[in-house]
This record gives sequence, C-alpha cells and structure tokens, in this order.
Amino acid sequence: MPTDHLHVVTGGPGSGKSTLIDALAAAGVATSAEVGRRVIREQLPTGGTALPWGDERAFADLMLVGEVAAHAAARARGTPVVLDRGVPDVIGFLRVSDLPVPPAVDAAARACRYNRRVFLAPFWAEIYAHDPERRQHAAVAARTEAVMRATYADYGYTLVELPRAPVAARVAFVRAQLGEPA
Repeated sequence: MPTDHLHVVTGGPGSGKSTLIDALAAAGVATSAEVGRRVIREQLPTGGTALPWGDERAFADLMLVGEVAAHAAARARGTPVVLDRGVPDVIGFLRVSDLPVPPAVDAAARACRYNRRVFLAPFWAEIYAHDPERRQHAAVAARTEAVMRATYADYGYTLVELPRAPVAARVAFVRAQLGEPA
C-alpha cells in the first residue's frame, strides 16, 4: 500500500509542531498526535523512568513502538494524515542523546515510509517555552532541529520548512502543500 498520504511534521521541541497539528485537526485535517508526549504523559504519573531526561534508551524503545503503530494506523486510513513526528524522529532522538542507533530502529525507519516531503518546524526562539513535558534547554531544541533535518535527509526525504508565522498561516501553508483549500 502506498504511503504518499502520510505527511510528517518534524523539528525540535517547542517549534510549534503540536500546536500546528491541533489547529490542522480543528480545521478538519486528519492528524496523528506526537508519540513522545504520550509516552512522557504515561511515565510521569507512574514514576516511570522511560523519559528523555531519564532512561533515554527505554524512552526511544517506547517511542519506536508508538511511531510504528501510528504509521500503521495512518497508513490504514488510506486518506491524507499529518503526523506529529515519524519513525526517523526516534533515530534523531538517539543521535541527539549520543546513543547508537540499533539495526532494528534503522530497519523500522526504512520500512515505515512517509510522503517524500517532510515538513520541518524550524527552531523559533520567540515561541520556545518549557513545560512539564518539555524540559530541554533552547540550545538542545535548536540542536534537535538540526539533527532532525539531517536524519530525514539521510533517509531520503525532502524537507519543506514551515514559515515562522502565526498558526493560521502555518495551517494555510500546510493545506496548500497538501493541495487542500485553505
């Protein structure tokens, strides 16, 4: 089954990805929420350590399981879906964490393909803010964006940079790129 209908938004933390995904969903675009945030929300109340600031390897493992499941669910829809991150983001996270990329994670990124055009939310210092699930310093967020840019390029994707613009303008930009009316 083709995967051209799967559109990824990637970038560093705090670059407006999830806000964009929420706005696209409100506008009637099919979306898939960020797996990493879900993992954090599941780990925090239980005292779990599979967190980006805890057991990074365990966090990456849970992210991989979730990203593969999100890919399968979006693929099964057969209609355009915009995903908040994708399987290559797990590799980007491992690279930012200076951890080796296991062969199984590389294989998953090669097997779970998306539309060749991937939306990149650039680091945007003016909107970056900490929250209970985003504890990285701005410098790490900027480095994460650079690593995601390189990672997706390494896996053969073309990056389309989102404008540093209000949410409504970003929604219009993505919808235009998808060939949908604004």
